Amino acid sequence: MPQVASWIGTPSMKGSSEDIRMALLTFSLVGLQFTWGVEMTYCTPYLLQLGLTKSKTSLVWIAGPLSGLVMGPVIGVLADNSKSKYGRRRPFMIVGAIVVSMGLFILGWTTEIVSFFIAESELRRVLTITLAVLSIYLVDFAINAIQSTSRSLIVDTLPIPKQQKGSAWATRMIAIGHLAGYAVSTIDLLKVFGKTLGDSQFKQCCLIAAAALCTSVGITSWAVGERVLVSSGDADAKSGVIKLVGKILKTTWHLPDRIRAICWVQFWAWIGWFPFLFYSTTWVGETYFRYTPEASIADSADPLGDIGRIGSLSLLIFSLVTFIGSVLLPFIVRSPDDEAKPRQRNFTPRSSPAIAPLANLISNTKPDLLTAWMLSHIVFAGAMFLAPFVRSLHMATVLVSICGIPWALACWAPFSFMGTEVNRMTAPSTMLANGSSYRRLPNPSDEFSSIPPSPSLLRLHHLDRDMDDDDDDGEAGASTGETAGIYIGILNLFTTLPQFVGTFISMIVFEILEPGKHPELHKGEDVDGEGKDEVVKKVTEGPNAIAVCLFIGAASAVGAAYATGRMKRMYRRP
Repeated sequence: MPQVASWIGTPSMKGSSEDIRMALLTFSLVGLQFTWGVEMTYCTPYLLQLGLTKSKTSLVWIAGPLSGLVMGPVIGVLADNSKSKYGRRRPFMIVGAIVVSMGLFILGWTTEIVSFFIAESELRRVLTITLAVLSIYLVDFAINAIQSTSRSLIVDTLPIPKQQKGSAWATRMIAIGHLAGYAVSTIDLLKVFGKTLGDSQFKQCCLIAAAALCTSVGITSWAVGERVLVSSGDADAKSGVIKLVGKILKTTWHLPDRIRAICWVQFWAWIGWFPFLFYSTTWVGETYFRYTPEASIADSADPLGDIGRIGSLSLLIFSLVTFIGSVLLPFIVRSPDDEAKPRQRNFTPRSSPAIAPLANLISNTKPDLLTAWMLSHIVFAGAMFLAPFVRSLHMATVLVSICGIPWALACWAPFSFMGTEVNRMTAPSTMLANGSSYRRLPNPSDEFSSIPPSPSLLRLHHLDRDMDDDDDDGEAGASTGETAGIYIGILNLFTTLPQFVGTFISMIVFEILEPGKHPELHKGEDVDGEGKDEVVKKVTEGPNAIAVCLFIGAASAVGAAYATGRMKRMYRRP
């Protein structure tokens, strides 16, 4: 017996053209990635400056995978079954943005907040570190809730033929967010604003990130209208923690083959991406100060800001490459819908006889998205295998920049495939309140409409369909996305679980190669009983611990390339 859900209204987007509507739908990701950029640029050196060792700092970053592990599927299920009159996704996005802003303020002013209550003592130092760590956890948990619901909103709103374009636009917005975040980080904000927004680069970046996130989430929430869930019609949707967890586990255990394949590619890829995203800025800054003879951080009034600015310059170029890739790649890579169902192409491109041979050549040589995704893992692995041998700022910047294209595909491909597969599994028919039913067809008056324009109350059947079924030719424009939240949440699980692996790998590497306090960020101090000069010499002569973590991540990227090859063979099965 099919499960039945009741809805009021239709998805809608403001905007006079398709590109404007796509931009508004995905604009929340600009502020999201801006905030991630600030956190990834400054939080590692910030914690090192507070006195944590690299190995302990790596444990702090369990916050990222832990928040994804919890918030992704849990928020996904809660949002899937939300009956809010404002929609299922936007309330979670708005509340999450407010919580992240509070966390960023606490993080930037941790020392001042603790100093207000505690006099100078060892206790104050410990409490400062504790509050900083807790604020990072708060930011990570809330930002994962925004990320999960923002991605689900795209799947909910767009029909199947638009899923790839929606994912491509999401990748562009992610690139713009990174680009803006790293661009701001390269500027000496104290010279621009003085101490109006705070007396350090980090504080000012935290305030700007909070404003950017609230603005971008507000714009998307204003521009996108959601259907309102009246009744989920699903026994598992009833309240109860046990049923909630049970539904998540059951869905994860019984994933369709293609969705499982997507998740495993994501798992292996993110073991490699974790050290790159969290430590690359610090690695570039360390490379400059450790291996450039004329460079010295000893006279810096803000060593944290200096390391962040130098590292951000390479990440700025990385983000620019990512943005260019996100714009160009959709034009030179075939749609995953075409890959999954090549025999269902029901159109013939027409061109003049003079250019027909060239058009056919371009069409025949155009790589599919799976091939491009697989090659991106190989490129990323090749660049990171070289990390331990880097001894100059220029070479470090080149390697980081090369990874911009793989990152563009990492932000695009998995969500494009997931959106397509989720919408293929949802119901192709709709039942009216009087019991009659009809086939779901795209609304010719609105290319984004995913449900018929009337009546206002719809009951949508959830049917687990064979994704290779050939009987849904007439439903290419259908989109329901009722279960998008939980599947996006499960994909987030396979994004966050490898981060636990990366965290513990990093902890072991740091403990072996660079135990003790960070020498560059503790100027004029003896570091764990040794003179600072001796410690700097020791870490300079040995391998850079972060570079070793990047090398290990490259090996995992090779595994991701292999998993993508297996997924490609699965899509080619008749």
